[in-house]
Amino acid sequence: MKRIGMGLIGPGFIAPHHIDAVRRLGYVDVVAIAGSSSASAAQKAKLFNVARSYGSYQELIADPDISVIHNTTPSYLHLSVSLAILEAGKHVISDKPLAITAKEGERLRDAAAAAGVVNAVTFNYRGNPLVQQARLMTEREEIGKVFFIHGHYLQDWMTDDTVYSWRSDPTKGGVSSALADIGSHWCDLAEHISSARITAVLADLTTVVKTRYSAGGSAEAFSKDTTVARTPVEVSSEDLASVLVRFDNGAKGCLSVGQVLPGHKNGLEIELNGRTGSVRWNQERQNELWIGRHDQPNAVMGKDPTLMLPGATQYAHLPAGHQESWADAFRNVIGDVYEWVRTGEKPATVCTFSDAYRTCVIIEAMLKSHAAGGVWQEVNVSSGSEQVANRQEAIYGK
Repeated sequence: MKRIGMGLIGPGFIAPHHIDAVRRLGYVDVVAIAGSSSASAAQKAKLFNVARSYGSYQELIADPDISVIHNTTPSYLHLSVSLAILEAGKHVISDKPLAITAKEGERLRDAAAAAGVVNAVTFNYRGNPLVQQARLMTEREEIGKVFFIHGHYLQDWMTDDTVYSWRSDPTKGGVSSALADIGSHWCDLAEHISSARITAVLADLTTVVKTRYSAGGSAEAFSKDTTVARTPVEVSSEDLASVLVRFDNGAKGCLSVGQVLPGHKNGLEIELNGRTGSVRWNQERQNELWIGRHDQPNAVMGKDPTLMLPGATQYAHLPAGHQESWADAFRNVIGDVYEWVRTGEKPATVCTFSDAYRTCVIIEAMLKSHAAGGVWQEVNVSSGSEQVANRQEAIYGK
């Protein structure tokens, strides 16, 4: 198998998970890392056992040994870095969100279509084997016509008011906090599992912690270091949200999102109710899929490749009873992106720039709904020019 050279720009919190995932594939070489300075990049390269480092993303993009580039920079840099990668004609894998505004997301979608290269955003929960099981059960109508999709994504890491990083700065993380950061995951899963599209939203947003205390620009996203001096910063982005949702297949839905809810660590849950059955998946019990029935006993399906539907089994790498994890699902998504690079065929789990642009539009519609006083807001996705639309169809399929 021909080896593929990979480079990574932005060696922060998520970077080691990208590196671990590609190394597990066995045919990808991590060629280089680019950071905010030569010194910081060299330090990270040594930590991750990578031979080359660059002090700018432009230098890494120009490296002829690199054909796939992972953009793991803070959100406000996604547009400029991903555009530069696309202009160089190289494949790009971006951490989510695609961009901090829908307009920027649209530019990236169209640029990716024009470049004709592999493009993906790491909505990693798609890679869980039981998420794929739920998607295939829904596709085969094993739970009947879906009419209700609901759930939540609840965390508590921002409960402490001393937690402040670029994610809370609207100039770097965007105007949305909880919805853009984790609500986007739920919206992507809802559309991915159901194959339905969110068409309208009604949102009620709240900022519970209105004053946070910043340790300065060097603070990591999840830092709670109490030894440094802190400055009070007024924040306006939401840390709690309730949203009603409508889908294009007639289904209705509701979503709760929060990052200041004590005791909730990474509580992502989604349930789909159909006319003959229901399925529910909870990220913190990700090796189980609850299946509900009206006229027979409910069941909990454990992750077991011998019992799962064809198309889902390939995402389970261990036998029944052997637990798989967040990192394994992440590896599955990255593996499918590289399969697209190798073969030219896009697997179902890959979230393209076109898909991720939709999610940007959905989150922006939620913000507009709240700003208008809590009214229904249509999700208006731009189709772009006819030329771009035709190019998208050629790359992504209909």
